[in-house]
Amino acid sequence: MVDTLVTPQGRKIAYHLTAGQGPTVVFLGGFKSDMTGTKAVFLENWAIETGRAFLRFDYSGHGSSSEAFEDGCIGDWYEDACAALGLIDGPVVLVGSSMGGWISLLVARAMPERVAGLVGIAVAPDFTEDGFWAGFDEAQKAEMEREGRVALPSEYGDPYIITKRLIEEGRDRLVLRTPLDLPFAVRFLLGTADTSVSTETALRLLEHASSSDMRLTLVDGADHSFSSEVCLPMIIGAIGEVIAPAAGVEGG
Repeated sequence: MVDTLVTPQGRKIAYHLTAGQGPTVVFLGGFKSDMTGTKAVFLENWAIETGRAFLRFDYSGHGSSSEAFEDGCIGDWYEDACAALGLIDGPVVLVGSSMGGWISLLVARAMPERVAGLVGIAVAPDFTEDGFWAGFDEAQKAEMEREGRVALPSEYGDPYIITKRLIEEGRDRLVLRTPLDLPFAVRFLLGTADTSVSTETALRLLEHASSSDMRLTLVDGADHSFSSEVCLPMIIGAIGEVIAPAAGVEGG
């Protein structure tokens, strides 16, 4: 059964919360994806089998939540994530995929006291600026100024509509330009066949962020979805690694 919460901004967010042992694992999905995706469902099944508390949800404009996708921006989806965390008492382990990795970093920066650990899958920090805007040619930039949007082809179906608001608001949410302290265990996972997030981006994030326990694992041949039979268990392994230090601290 899917439940709904209303954010302070009035957006209706669909979510599914599984009761269990903490810290609660929270899955944050990618750009234009939803909580019925392979990784979200796989992790929920794992959580049920192991008695682990787990939360998955849809950002506004995604899946079963309210609003139109084209009206959204990184800040809106960050606010949605913060509202979803309000459902949880106690610490969380953030598991962010692609854009969800960026939003996880924003959450961690804003409320590090809530975060017991972080797992980033094909993390795409600052992609509105370093990916979309930096990749636009002069004609596309002129179209953005004139029309307020640009359509980009997508290998996942319908074109991505990239709005001026998405680009401009994203500049207020960048994480690679200012200090990024992550005072908990962090694991980043990336496939070498990922055509959306480069190894250079992953290494830049690894070098930029500050943590006493942070690792990047590159998986030969894995793509951006990171949803193969080899990759999915690696996500669970990474969650276990970041939970273990937190459990040690809690145990005293």
